Amino acid sequence: MTSKGRDAGDTQDPLFCQEAEEVYRNPTELKMSQIVLPCHANHCGELSVGQLLKWMDSTACLSAERHAGCSCITASVDDIHFEHTIGVGKVVNIIAKVNRAFTSSMEVGILVNCEDLYTDRQWKVCHAFATFVARRTEAGKVQLKQVFPRTQMEQMEYSLAAERRRMRLIHAETITDLLSSSTAQLGECQEYQDAVPAERTRVESVELVLPPHANHQVSTFGGQIMAWMENVATIAASRLCNAHSTLRSIDMFHFRGPSHIGDRLVLKAIVNNTFKHSMEVGVCVEAYQGGEPLRHINSAFMTFEVLGGDGKQCTLPRIRPEPVDGKRRYLEAVARKKIRLDRKYIISCHHTEVPVSVPWDPSNQIYLSCNNVSALKLMDTRNNWVLTFEKNKVEMHVSVPAEQTFHLLSDLRRRKEWDRHYEECEVITQVDEEDTLYRVAAPSVSKGGKGQDFILLASRRKPCDARDPYLIALRSVTLPTHLPTEDYTRGEVLCAGFTILEESSTVTKITYYNQATPGVLPYISTDIAGLSSSFSSTFSACSLFLEGNKDSLAALPPSAL
Repeated sequence: MTSKGRDAGDTQDPLFCQEAEEVYRNPTELKMSQIVLPCHANHCGELSVGQLLKWMDSTACLSAERHAGCSCITASVDDIHFEHTIGVGKVVNIIAKVNRAFTSSMEVGILVNCEDLYTDRQWKVCHAFATFVARRTEAGKVQLKQVFPRTQMEQMEYSLAAERRRMRLIHAETITDLLSSSTAQLGECQEYQDAVPAERTRVESVELVLPPHANHQVSTFGGQIMAWMENVATIAASRLCNAHSTLRSIDMFHFRGPSHIGDRLVLKAIVNNTFKHSMEVGVCVEAYQGGEPLRHINSAFMTFEVLGGDGKQCTLPRIRPEPVDGKRRYLEAVARKKIRLDRKYIISCHHTEVPVSVPWDPSNQIYLSCNNVSALKLMDTRNNWVLTFEKNKVEMHVSVPAEQTFHLLSDLRRRKEWDRHYEECEVITQVDEEDTLYRVAAPSVSKGGKGQDFILLASRRKPCDARDPYLIALRSVTLPTHLPTEDYTRGEVLCAGFTILEESSTVTKITYYNQATPGVLPYISTDIAGLSSSFSSTFSACSLFLEGNKDSLAALPPSAL
C-alpha cells in the first residue's frame, strides 16, 4: 500500500514521446498546415471561421478514416470557443487524432494553432472534439478496432472520451429539460426602448449542392455545411448593429441526416437575443430535392461579439422579438446563456481552477457530475507520482467481484461500517441513478473541538467497456438548504474517489485518490473524510468489510435503497 503524489511541473507533449530512443507518433495523427490567403479571409483581413471549420472537419475526417480503414461521416462537433482571430499571411496548423473508438463511432480530438512565420511564434486558436461514424460497407455495419493509448496524454484523452460521449448522448434531452425549467421561471420578455426588431436580422439563403461541395463519399461535406451556417449567422449578427461581428463560440453541431449532390439547402438565421457584449444567433439547415418535403439537417447556436477600433467589446442594442416563436427563442437564449456559462465554468477550464464548493442546482447538475468524474479520471491517468502531502493515492486488491465492490462502496451510508471517521452520513437528494448528494459528518480532531461536516456530490459510473474501471467520484458542493452550522466546521473535498478495476472474475483492484485543499490540511493526519497520508488501518478495515459482504444481497445501488 503506497501513498503518492504528482510533480506538477512535469509535462509531456500530447502527440510525441521518447520511447527506446525512438520518437513515438500516434498512428491516427494527421496534420494540415494552410497559409491564410486573401481568398480565405473576410473584409477585415481575418480568416473566415467557415473556412477554418472546413479545414478542421477535413483533417479530422482523414484521421478517423485512417483508423477505421473505411469512409466516415461527421456526426457531431462539440462546443468550440475561438480564442483568437487569424490574419492573412499567418499559417494555420491543425492536428487531429482519434482519442477513442466505440462500436461504430469514434472521437477525434482537433487542435488548431496559429503560426507567425516571421517571428516563429505560435499560439492556440481553439480545440474541438468531433464524432465520426464509420459508414456501412457491403459486408454490413463496421466494427471499429480499439484504440490503445501509449502516452499519459493519450490515456487521459482515452479515459475522458467515455465521459464526453455520455454527455453527447444525453445532450439534446438535457438541454430540452433545462430550457423547459429555466424559461418557465423567466416569465415574459422585457421591453426595451429603441430595441432593434429581430426581424431585421433574419437571413434566409439557399445553396445548391454541387460536386465541389461533396466529399469523396459523394455526400455534402460536413465542413461545407458548417461554413454555410457560419456565413448566414455572421450576416444576421452584423445586421443587428451595422458592424462587422466576430464569432466567439459555437454550441454543439449535431448532424441529423445526410445531404447529397443535387440537394437544395435552405439556411435560416436570426438573432435570438442580445446581452451587454454578446448576442446569440440561431441557425437552421433544411434540405430538399424536387418536390420532396424539407429534411432537417442541422441546427446550431452561435455567439458573436462586435469589437471597436480599440479592440474592446462594443455594447450591443437590445432585441425586440417577434410574437410567439420569437419570444420563445428570446427566453430560451437567456436560459442557454446560463447553461453555456455553467458548462464553460465547470467543464471547459481545468478542474483545479474550479472553486472547491460550486453551488449545486438542477441546471448545472449534469456538468458538475461530468467534471466530478473527469477530475477523478485525470488523477487516475497520471503515472508520474512522487511523494507529496498534496495528493494521495492508495491501491489494494480484494477477492471480491468488481461489480459487488462497486455497489458496496457506492452507498456512502455504509462507509461508517469500515471508516471510523464517517460518524454520520445521510442522503440529501437522490438526483438520479448515478448521482447522489450526501451530508457527511466527521468527529473532532482535537479534544473538545468541533467536528467537520461535508456536503458531497457522489457520482458513479459503470465501465464503458471491459478496459474501463468502475468509478465513484466525490467533490464538495454547496446547497442553500444545508448551510454551515455552529456545531460543525464545514470541510471541503476538491477531488476524491475510487476506481475499481476487474482483474479477474474474483479479484478486484481498488485505487483510492484524494486531492486535499488547504483548508483541510490540518486534518490530514486524522483521516477526516478520507483525507489522510496514513490510510493503512482504514483500508485494512475496508478490505475486511468488502470480503465480509461479497455475497451480500444488500449491495444495491443507492437508487434501489
